Amino acid sequence: MYMTSGIWPWLAAALTLAIYSFLYKDNPFYKVAEYIFVGLSAGYWASYMFWNYAKPNLFDPLFSPGAGVHPNYWNIIPIILGFMMFTQLFRQTAWVVRFPLTFVLGVALGLQIIATVEGDIIPQLAGTFAPFLKSTFVALPIWPMIGNIVLLVGVITALTYFYFSMEHRGAFGTSAKIGVYFLMISFGASFGYTVMARISLLIGRFQFLLTDWLHVVK
Repeated sequence: MYMTSGIWPWLAAALTLAIYSFLYKDNPFYKVAEYIFVGLSAGYWASYMFWNYAKPNLFDPLFSPGAGVHPNYWNIIPIILGFMMFTQLFRQTAWVVRFPLTFVLGVALGLQIIATVEGDIIPQLAGTFAPFLKSTFVALPIWPMIGNIVLLVGVITALTYFYFSMEHRGAFGTSAKIGVYFLMISFGASFGYTVMARISLLIGRFQFLLTDWLHVVK
């Protein structure tokens, strides 16, 4: 409620118009609004990450583990690595950041590979081929059956396009070419979804300007 009364609607409207002023040309008003947005976002996420992740998972188990619980001294290692990240702020010690950054990237890469295989690749393969089980496929209506066939053809031909160990000629080249069409349809749908999402944000901002700020629309 407090954001729709007093100075807040005027401030929000000024920042909104300052951001959209970039459509005309780059100007100081846009830069000020951009810096405010980036600064507030960085401050918010730094606070969020500390209170929701660093404090309960690192500092509390080490410094205040609770009654009858031994401190987890292993947490000293990630805490030290975390503070080493800030050495890049100074030119003399910027080289130290390589050690924690290498460790973080290595661990993140290993975890991401497992998460991608188990969370994306295997479920997608199962979802692609599961409808073709005999008991399931025969019971499907005609249009879902055709849709599953098109999906299977798209997956196989798209994977064919990304197989570069064989020259794309003959039947293999035709399959790869069909895969290109499926990829273009997929990219077009993704781009259209992105455009619609941005238009929704634009409509939301105009709705705010006309409703909460100017009170033109009730």
